[in-house]
Amino acid sequence: MSTSHLDQKILFSTKPALFVQEQLVELLLQRDLNFHDQESQYAAHNFHAFPAKFPPQLPKLFIGALTSPGDLVLDPMQGSGTTLLEAQLAGRRALGFDIDPLASLITSVKSTPLNPLEVQQVGNAILVQATRSFQQRSPELLHALENRWDADTRQFVDQWFATDTQLELMAIVNEIEKIEPPELRKFFKVALSATIITKTGGVSLALDLAHTRPHRAKLIYSRSGEILEGAELLENPPRNLQYMTKTLRSPLVEFQKRIQANLKGLSSAVEQHPESRIVYGNAQALPIRDESVDLIVTSPPYASNAIDYMRAHKFSLVWMGYPIQALSEKRREYIGGEVVSQFSFEQMPVYTSRVIADIQALDPNKAFVLHRYYSEMRRVLSEMFRVLKPGRSSIVVVGNSDMRGRDTETQNCLTEIGKSLGFEAPAIGVRSLDRNRRMLPAGGKIDRNSQIQKRMHEEYVIGFYKP
Repeated sequence: MSTSHLDQKILFSTKPALFVQEQLVELLLQRDLNFHDQESQYAAHNFHAFPAKFPPQLPKLFIGALTSPGDLVLDPMQGSGTTLLEAQLAGRRALGFDIDPLASLITSVKSTPLNPLEVQQVGNAILVQATRSFQQRSPELLHALENRWDADTRQFVDQWFATDTQLELMAIVNEIEKIEPPELRKFFKVALSATIITKTGGVSLALDLAHTRPHRAKLIYSRSGEILEGAELLENPPRNLQYMTKTLRSPLVEFQKRIQANLKGLSSAVEQHPESRIVYGNAQALPIRDESVDLIVTSPPYASNAIDYMRAHKFSLVWMGYPIQALSEKRREYIGGEVVSQFSFEQMPVYTSRVIADIQALDPNKAFVLHRYYSEMRRVLSEMFRVLKPGRSSIVVVGNSDMRGRDTETQNCLTEIGKSLGFEAPAIGVRSLDRNRRMLPAGGKIDRNSQIQKRMHEEYVIGFYKP
């Protein structure tokens, strides 16, 4: 079917009496879902880097075709809030949940209207005061840095942040924490976090925070070009020395750049749209009444912590007052985690059980991890079915994992699980990932011998329909 003919049918299908939503979902999933040639950094979508987020055009497509202004759009695993912002921009009510504290913070800021002039003025004041505090090594600054963390968190900070970097970051944090109202304070917290967690560069000693599996630089230069660590590597340089090298950046300079970048994303137009409601909560137990949601668009995590959000997020969360041990414990609660002791497993349908059994024969521990993931996702899908109105749809974007050479067939297993709960699944769309534009835990060059890369070059868009 040609794109133009497909678009005509989609337009025609907006008349409910002539075309049911189930058929419309099937048509939408036949479209080109890649969006590689489209700009994705408009509005507030550029506020903060986030691993494996889908392009805003994806939720925008389904929100525009499957809902009307004023309808309620839900993302129970909101991540950085792409779905919610698109719903808000389209004049829909938006509701999102996540148990990741940084994800909730980012989404809240992206969906909250602010006065750009006020943001600029407060940002300038933060930079002036923080710069003065850093240059003077003020007693307030030194005391705050000395007493900020417990021993474990202090060890983490010392491992990943140079001394001067710590002083600059602490100077910024001190000023941010004085800001009122909270909505404005959150904006600058996100700007600071985006200064630390970036696709390239960043102010920590980590080389690859974008990949969520960071390692520390071996050869470290100061801002003036002086070697701070690793001079011995220059005596007999390894071939990959450039990938071990980092030059320190000034947090104050990078923070100023990030404020300016995020200011461009602030739009007064958002004020004309319904507000988003962001809840720090678990997708497996949604505090929403039955049959109250008009559309769900979401993207669950990968199985087996293939994308480990907390490994990167803790680099900024420690500066917001979170102890490192508490963050490690929080990580155990994430969907797709690897801890299976004292876990309540769900009974799986036939094909999903077969996939788990295949992996059981290869690696019993991995099979338990996969069973945990599908158990968690069964509870999520059950909640999604409960809160969705009859005759409405849920769009679930998933990626596969590879365990000991066996494809986990996530799209097939979740489709089967969804059907066992009462959903119909008219179609599964496929989209290729633009690795140059997404933060993923493997390089852009395809290596078919790499287990982690095998599962991260395409993803699937499952269309669920509730009769």
